[in-house]
Amino acid sequence: MKNPRKGRGLTKNPALLIGASIIVLVMLIGVFAPYLSPHDPSQMYPRNRREWPSSQFLLGTDRLGRDILSRMIWGARVSLLIGSLAVGASMVIGLSIGMVSGYYGGLLDEVLMRFMDMIFAFPALLLAMALIAVTGPSVRNIILVTALIGVPRFARILRASVLTLKAQEFVEAARALSKSDFGIMTQHILPNCIAPLTVETSLSIATAIITESALSFLGLGVRPPTPSWGQMIADGRTEVFNAPWIVIFPGLAIMITVLGYNLLGDGLRDALDPRL
Repeated sequence: MKNPRKGRGLTKNPALLIGASIIVLVMLIGVFAPYLSPHDPSQMYPRNRREWPSSQFLLGTDRLGRDILSRMIWGARVSLLIGSLAVGASMVIGLSIGMVSGYYGGLLDEVLMRFMDMIFAFPALLLAMALIAVTGPSVRNIILVTALIGVPRFARILRASVLTLKAQEFVEAARALSKSDFGIMTQHILPNCIAPLTVETSLSIATAIITESALSFLGLGVRPPTPSWGQMIADGRTEVFNAPWIVIFPGLAIMITVLGYNLLGDGLRDALDPRL
């Protein structure tokens, strides 16, 4: 039977509603980019370089005469694709490690958690830069590197939940009924960990988008001519005083998107926390 109080908590939480609205809007922009983009994002208009926002170019043009609005629309698709796939991969790997580590404990737990500590020991951006420098900049490598960085967070969150849940009576009852370890983990423990994992997923996507933007800004991200918000800021950093709109609008896109995911994560945390 559904809990009506939980439904009301979800719909009356302003942070959750605002965050969800922002994310849905950005997703729709990314999905329908070919139809919303007024110009080809790679098309250069030499006579309109560094043009102020106008009726022809609503957000102006960059130093090569490319329409900023069109590039921002296509950049939304790249950022969301990388963020979603990277977090999806890190969640699958992290959940597997956290579940096995917390459920079985002992030496296996020690080995897996020390490996997670090794990844945590490196600053995320520096580790990403080092790995991208070795593997080469591409969308696939950015997804893999960002996923690797996010694995320890999911592993530790699930492990903490498993350590609490595996001693509960319903898990003991499942063991008494001769259920397999895999069945207990997937059917009894994992469903009770959905709330913290949902919140972490939302916040991790925001982190992944920031990581991708930072790598693109440093020249280690998405390669031209594929538009990326971080790459757009990097291209306009020398024009910040002559044509500030080149940097301002992509920066606002990153800020608003990350804010949306953070608000969504905070709203879900408040709505799913039974103590609130």
